[in-house]
Amino acid sequence: MENKKFYPWLLVTLLWLVALLNYMDRQMLSTMQEAMKADISELNRAEAFGALMAVFLWIYGLVSPFAGIVADHMSRKWLVVGSIFVWSAVTFLMGYAETFEQLYWLRAFMGISEALYIPSALSLIADWHEGKSRSLAIGVHMTGLYVGQAVGGFGATIAAALSWHSTFHWFGIIGIAYSLVLIVLLHENPCHAVQDATATTKRANPFKGFGMVCSNWAFWIILFYFAVPSLSGWATKNWMPTLFSENLGIPMSSAGPISTITIAVSSLIGVLGGGALSDYWVQRNIRGRIYTSAIGLGMTVPALCLLGFGHSLTDVVGAGLLFGIGYGMFDANNMPILCQFVSSKYRGTAYGIMNMTGVFAGAAVTQLLGKWTDGGSLGEGFALLGGIVIAALVLQLTFLRPTTDNKE
Repeated sequence: MENKKFYPWLLVTLLWLVALLNYMDRQMLSTMQEAMKADISELNRAEAFGALMAVFLWIYGLVSPFAGIVADHMSRKWLVVGSIFVWSAVTFLMGYAETFEQLYWLRAFMGISEALYIPSALSLIADWHEGKSRSLAIGVHMTGLYVGQAVGGFGATIAAALSWHSTFHWFGIIGIAYSLVLIVLLHENPCHAVQDATATTKRANPFKGFGMVCSNWAFWIILFYFAVPSLSGWATKNWMPTLFSENLGIPMSSAGPISTITIAVSSLIGVLGGGALSDYWVQRNIRGRIYTSAIGLGMTVPALCLLGFGHSLTDVVGAGLLFGIGYGMFDANNMPILCQFVSSKYRGTAYGIMNMTGVFAGAAVTQLLGKWTDGGSLGEGFALLGGIVIAALVLQLTFLRPTTDNKE
């Protein structure tokens, strides 16, 4: 099956569903805070809830570089299968949690399992899709993350109809079942398999790739450009439902679906449009992917300001739509831009480092916004994030000048 012409897109479809489950399982906790407060009293404090969300990010970030190194040296198929099985089992077990400490440790363990997924998945897609379809393929995959985020936004709605315990149980069961499907249908790229078999002696030191990536000056520019928008990206993932609830004066059961669907739908438009535009533009200008990404990221600056200070449904939903489209254009082009500067042998490692840096930035801003929420200044925090993005834009446009679209 893996030799068929259609398989590269079947692969994207299979991983799209994994991406959906990935973000669905991590996102739904942010919307079920109210439902869980009655059983777990610590969640009545925003700072404690922020710590619960942040521990996932800290662990996820710490494991990400090692996940990238492993992805460059092992079968990415089995890394994906094992990752979804474990995080789905953790989701299932969260339905049995009775204390804050149990939730905290389960959330930390979920960070380990989910960290293994994204470097493996994106490098796998990049290997199967080259040139004219790379950004679009990665963009399509990223829509799975946004749809998963939207479905996770209904966690509060499902919990209100059933219970938060049952919500965790059912989502966990679905993921475990799908991991078994992937064992049959998911395949490693043949070139990667051959490379692993023939280059073992040359790459005996698993940290060689780490050194090669870190000695690449362009990678440090990409790293900064990736990390700074992660502040606003993770802020919207973890605190947008709360911001919508406060600014619009509506219950979380309504704010959760509105906020996550707004971001998910607009981000879907952004990644598909940004992916197609990037693939078209790069055929005519080698910096086309960089320009597409910069346009998208520039759109997030006014959006964050309006999110912070808007108090009508039109303001916050409009800002959410603008942010989602812009962030989607940025998100679809991170791996394709990385492919212009980093060899295919080390892309998993490179993306793992990027993931760690971005997630650490997200963990820090998640906890900080938790404190600001208790102080009544969540909106101002969102607006301040917009200013930081401008520095990343200037640096990226000034220094990133690729000479090829696929560095060997």
